[in-house]
Amino acid sequence: MQKLIRSSVLALVCVLFIGVNGFSQSKPQVFTGAQIIPISGEPINNGVLVVEDGKITAVGNENTRIPRNADVHDVSGKVIMPGLVDTHSHIGEGDGGDRSSAMHPDVRIMDAIDPRSDTFYKARAGGITSVNIMPGSGHLMSGQTVYLKLREANTIEDMLIYLDDEKTIYGGLKMANGTNPLGGSGFPGTRAKSAAMVRELFVKAQEYKAKIDAADGDESKMPSRDIGMETLVEVLEGKRTVHNHTHRHDDILTAIRLSEEFGYDLVLQHVSEAWRVADEIAEAGVPASIITLDSPGGKLEVMDFSNKNGAVLEKAGVLTGLHTDDGITDSRLFLRSAALAIREGMSREAALESVTIANAKMMDIADRTGTLDKGKDADFIILSGDPFSVYTHVEQTWVEGQKVFDRSNEDQKKYATGGYQVYRGEVHTHHEHGGQQ
Repeated sequence: MQKLIRSSVLALVCVLFIGVNGFSQSKPQVFTGAQIIPISGEPINNGVLVVEDGKITAVGNENTRIPRNADVHDVSGKVIMPGLVDTHSHIGEGDGGDRSSAMHPDVRIMDAIDPRSDTFYKARAGGITSVNIMPGSGHLMSGQTVYLKLREANTIEDMLIYLDDEKTIYGGLKMANGTNPLGGSGFPGTRAKSAAMVRELFVKAQEYKAKIDAADGDESKMPSRDIGMETLVEVLEGKRTVHNHTHRHDDILTAIRLSEEFGYDLVLQHVSEAWRVADEIAEAGVPASIITLDSPGGKLEVMDFSNKNGAVLEKAGVLTGLHTDDGITDSRLFLRSAALAIREGMSREAALESVTIANAKMMDIADRTGTLDKGKDADFIILSGDPFSVYTHVEQTWVEGQKVFDRSNEDQKKYATGGYQVYRGEVHTHHEHGGQQ
């Protein structure tokens, strides 16, 4: 009997401990009174957002059912929208390929990222919840990018967004053309040679893939393992997206031409002269991840950059997103980037999509994030006012139902406001060429 009593008491203690600490269950979190901008539908005034176990379980008006045991947060007067998705960033203090060759498809930026970097706090302070971190653009292929959820993490593995059930794909491939990859031993000296070198490597990848297909699972017939070729085979098979740094209109068309020749998925990055070839981009069905700047400049090939790119691409029917390229644009100012696009003619609706669902689509994570819909990850931000007002602050950032930034916390507020020695002097230095990247 005493053993039975002790067992019963122990079981009760375990249940209470688990319930309090949330190891196996968590109380629903409910946010009421705010204007909710779900992106997938019209804004909801006096809205209700219900979050449980890291997922959105309900979003609607004031008549939305609130779970009986929920923690209710009154956020009247605030604005709630999806967490921001950044398709091109260099936070995390990582580096990429070195100058030993122009193409490094085997390099993985995840091997060089510090998950405790203060730059992640900066991004969270700007409302960013998902990010595509790139190696630099000083190479024709500078390596594999990595898609991250900005969870609090001890290791980079704790932040990865896996794209396949086997958990082997968690990013794309960074390529570049134009000025950046030119010059130096082993590097092309002209734009035509740049394209030729890329073409040659993809032909080798096709041959490598053909040998694997011919082996049909027979290990004795398989080619010797080549991790660079493996990456390009993933690109050819549509498992890995190419994110191509490009600026001039002719370079944009070259990037499209190569993707069509080898049949890989392409996201155009930067496209400073997109306004010159918007119809061609639309005809190719290729999305564009663009940047807006308040002080353009840096190198000759971007002299015809225009903040009108967003409006022109929207009118042409191109799926258009915005990115920070942090540190070219500070992650804390990501919403301002969209405001600049609106000022130059982009619609408010497209601008909201450009920092949320459009970017999620380019990273193949639109089924998880980018809108506030039932069943999606509870990635959202709470704003003090309209997303595009210069007076608005990101007050809170939530990733998968966990609060990762709170402006009312003085230790966290400093990452939003900056100040003397707030950051540890991280500088984005792994590009081989200066100026806008």
